Amino acid sequence: MSAKPRKKPDELRSHRWYGVNDLRSFGHRSRTAQMGYHRSEYAGKPVIAIINTWSEINPCHTHFRQRAEEVKRGIWQAGGFPVEMPAISLSEPFQKPTTMLYRNLLAMETEELLRSYPADGCVLMGGCDKTTPALIMGALSMNLPAIFVPAGPMLRGDYQGGFLGSGSDTWKYWAELRAGNISEQDWREVEEGIARSPGHCMTMGTASTMTSATEAMGLTLPGAASIPAPDSRHAQMASQSGKRIVDMVWEDLCIRDIVDARAIHNAVTTVLALGGSTNAIVHLIALARRAGVALDLERFDALARRTPVLADVRPSGRFLMEDFYYAGGLRGLMSRITDLLQPDAPTVNGRSLGENLHGAAVHNPEVIRPRDNPLVASDGLAVLRGNLAPDGAVIKPPAMEAHLQRHTGPAVVFDDYNDMAARIDDPALPVTADSVIVLRSAGPQGAPGMPEWGQLPIPRKLLQQGVRDMVRISDARMSGTSYGACVLHVAPESHVGGPLALVRDGDLIALDVPGRRLELKVDETELAARRAAWTPPAPRFSRGFGALYLKHVSQANEGCDFDFLGHAGAAAEDPEIH
Repeated sequence: MSAKPRKKPDELRSHRWYGVNDLRSFGHRSRTAQMGYHRSEYAGKPVIAIINTWSEINPCHTHFRQRAEEVKRGIWQAGGFPVEMPAISLSEPFQKPTTMLYRNLLAMETEELLRSYPADGCVLMGGCDKTTPALIMGALSMNLPAIFVPAGPMLRGDYQGGFLGSGSDTWKYWAELRAGNISEQDWREVEEGIARSPGHCMTMGTASTMTSATEAMGLTLPGAASIPAPDSRHAQMASQSGKRIVDMVWEDLCIRDIVDARAIHNAVTTVLALGGSTNAIVHLIALARRAGVALDLERFDALARRTPVLADVRPSGRFLMEDFYYAGGLRGLMSRITDLLQPDAPTVNGRSLGENLHGAAVHNPEVIRPRDNPLVASDGLAVLRGNLAPDGAVIKPPAMEAHLQRHTGPAVVFDDYNDMAARIDDPALPVTADSVIVLRSAGPQGAPGMPEWGQLPIPRKLLQQGVRDMVRISDARMSGTSYGACVLHVAPESHVGGPLALVRDGDLIALDVPGRRLELKVDETELAARRAAWTPPAPRFSRGFGALYLKHVSQANEGCDFDFLGHAGAAAEDPEIH
């Protein structure tokens, strides 16, 4: 990364709003005075947009009101002018049908906020699953100096003297409740103890996966992603991030100076070493495309074959993110895979990734495993292909029962989520432990928005027989906190005529994870006849953002970005209107 000349005050982007003597600038200055600011507080200083995804419907971000003030403190101390700009809050627990439907909306909002207002640089505040990729996607398209402040994981949950993990233990105890092994009172105690502080999921779900990927890309201060949300060091990190973004503006260190092919490589490799969420595949492909970096499913699979899983964190392992932080955090983990990383990659603090890892240590080798004792030697993720997924599908081998990695069984097909919910626990459902449960109409267009429905429930009658895993296939995603032999992101999706639309009850499906194959054992002549008889379903939306989404969203293997946004440099090429 070659150093750029240090900016002068009249070279700031905000100078066009505040620094020239014309009628428009008079309006900008007089309205800033209306808000109680004297010209000396902002004149000739970097204007820093704080894009804050706080809201009262997002429990992961409840502390962001205070963190924004701490970011502002750092900006003021460094000689900048902070301007907090609220953006849509994508609340994973509440928003239906899925936050994924609105990831691109937040990305668009971030890009347009930064383009249309006098921002010289930005602090991106996110953490709940889709907020992290959305904020970065928008910032990449606008390409200003940017630093990310992650929400941080919540504290460990508590139940009857043991620890609970977000999502992972929800699914676990829900299955036990349905099987009749725990009482409603037990279930209520889990409910009351599983989420007891601000912050996002404290398992290695999508939230921790994506904030860790963001740090590995160089977009946070070193160590920022692992700090628990209530920890005082989290507040300090927010303030230090505010200080640093001011210097980044003077240095003209923009986000696409940092997010290059090396950064993407480091993010993918780190996600794999963490045993991270399968959702990272969709998000990192979208991010890479915004940065102008080539990334596809084959790259994930190739890196997975050589990257060990070292984080013994749920759902793949035993511990939680609080334990991970005390064990050395992300810096500790990355210090054990430096040979797999590209350490010369630049980061927001002006140093290389390798320099930032100097002195990092692991304090608990049970939580962050050594290379000679990995949780899994390789294949933290696997990409499958075959006649059922010609454009790819993904699975998380460490989270499934090993005996299912090679499995052939008859399909039990559900046409959509409502069909599955209505019939999955019917005692007459013709299903055994060897069956392959198939859900369709759950992809980007079919659901719509590709919800986290991919951890399909095991039928109650099988739960009562002791079955806790079986092969399940869908064009949906699943929560990063989920587990099981779940084949996800089948592309093309059934709603646009992908082969998943042609599966019928009783068809044999063969899964071969080591061989990376997913095959529908039906004669091609029969499939051709079914394809000819298939009728495209009606669009899910006819108006509003939903209609825009259906018209422009790409498939899972392409990142589910909009076709008019998924390329680098667009914002920089568009004229700014004054």
